[in-house]
Amino acid sequence: MSDLALNQWIVIARDSLGAARQYAQDVRAATAELVAPGGVPDARLMTREQHRVHGYAWVAASIAALEATLDWAVRAEGAGRFGAAEALVLRIGFGEYLAQIASGLPMSANEVVRPAALGTAAEAQAFAAHPAVARLLGEGSTPETRARLAALLAEGARPDEGLGDESLDLMRDQMRAFTQGAITPHAHAWHLADALIPDSVIAEMAALGVFGVCIPEAHGGLGLGKLAMAVVSEELSRGWICAGSLGTRSEIAGELIAANGTAEQKARWLPRIADGSCLPTAVFTEPDTGSDLAAVRTRAARQSDGSWQVTGAKTWITHAARADLMTMLVRTDASVPGYGGLSMLLAEKTRGSDAEPFPDAGIEGSEIAVLGYRGMKEYALGLDGFAVAADGLLGGREGQGFKQLMRTFEGARIQTAARAVGVAWNAFDLALDYALGRKQFGEALVGFPRVADKLALMAAEIVMARELTYAAARAKDAGTRCDIEAGMAKLLAARVAWSAADNAVQIHGGNGYALEYPVSRVLCDARILNIFEGAAEIQAQVIGRGLLAGQGQARNPESTA
Repeated sequence: MSDLALNQWIVIARDSLGAARQYAQDVRAATAELVAPGGVPDARLMTREQHRVHGYAWVAASIAALEATLDWAVRAEGAGRFGAAEALVLRIGFGEYLAQIASGLPMSANEVVRPAALGTAAEAQAFAAHPAVARLLGEGSTPETRARLAALLAEGARPDEGLGDESLDLMRDQMRAFTQGAITPHAHAWHLADALIPDSVIAEMAALGVFGVCIPEAHGGLGLGKLAMAVVSEELSRGWICAGSLGTRSEIAGELIAANGTAEQKARWLPRIADGSCLPTAVFTEPDTGSDLAAVRTRAARQSDGSWQVTGAKTWITHAARADLMTMLVRTDASVPGYGGLSMLLAEKTRGSDAEPFPDAGIEGSEIAVLGYRGMKEYALGLDGFAVAADGLLGGREGQGFKQLMRTFEGARIQTAARAVGVAWNAFDLALDYALGRKQFGEALVGFPRVADKLALMAAEIVMARELTYAAARAKDAGTRCDIEAGMAKLLAARVAWSAADNAVQIHGGNGYALEYPVSRVLCDARILNIFEGAAEIQAQVIGRGLLAGQGQARNPESTA
């Protein structure tokens, strides 16, 4: 490995973080000078300088990933599980991300943000010259370290995934075993057939508590936190993203109702969501609004008996036909512009069938054919006088819909990041298996340096994305505001999932382009992660604005990282 003891790399990594945080402050200052001249971010300037603002967001997210990875290494060392594989992941991960921060950080496949574009060229040189940073730049991610890690992975080694909580570790084992038996062997056939996940599988997931992970025990759920939810989502998505995503709708609906519902709404809906007898769907997006929820136009009009009639159009509604409950963002007061006139309805509907997907009066849907992310189906909905009961107004209060929804975004983005981590592991699993079994020129593919490099970098980046996701989940469970942390986790994990899937296809060569190979499905599934739950560009804008406004300040100096 090196003449250094394994744990000395933890010391070097910790020292490098001090320099990285200082560089992030330099980037923030240079960015703020341009877009927040009065100390408050200016929306017009933020839009004009998107490359710079988003670059700052990516720098901050990359450093947050380094912090989370160091925390993971420290915990592994404390538990006696910091071995050669863990040390190599730490070295390679730090070496790669420090190099990106210092010289050029990819925001997408062809958009690289460089120090000169951030106005910090001189500061970046000083950062790279810091002794610990220079050590990791030179000895972190090298052909030799990547080859060593790839060899360990080929022999069956996996970076430590212990959570320091026996119940969570057991939950991971349980979900992994279920996924390997009930999801992974069938996922590709379901995908190719564009079929719904079978009801029998949903019933098994419900029995395992998948739909009630975060619902309070008093209402039939498991009463666990977002870290547990992240583990469940990751493991299910490791078999198929759609299995992990089934829980997303229940998570959003459960959190909306638990946090904002009346006592009657909680008693009615939460136990049914938790036991899987009620499948919810989120009905927020409209054809011309995208991420601009303030522009929602779907109208809900109060009737003389107190009920509501909903008229308008919604799109990209996942699992709409089979859902029993729609959490629907509507405009109940047309006289109030923007967010203030929005309310959230709990709209009950009849579960559809193949023959009649939308049997209720006042609602019709057309399926949107998609490349991947199948198993639940996507729909565009037309609503024309669709009836919602009088007690369907969430919390019994009008004008609160946007605020109610915003409170769920932290959890939703953490869960999306966890799904991305699961997809990335799926890509890694397929790539490694293929590289071990496929021979070229008399040698297994895993023995070729470029293939080994891909596998080693995939493993290191997935661990980093996973630990950043877990860090956001822990912050949420601690009751602290974590919209910035959740956004960073989603932003980074989505990029990692796409990179892993792309490299897995490359390792498969021509077979990776064949529909019969599951990796082709994983590539299609991975692509959506940069788009839904906040497109990468929107996410970077939110992160940049939040950091410039003073949210998400530097970590406690007493942190292990």
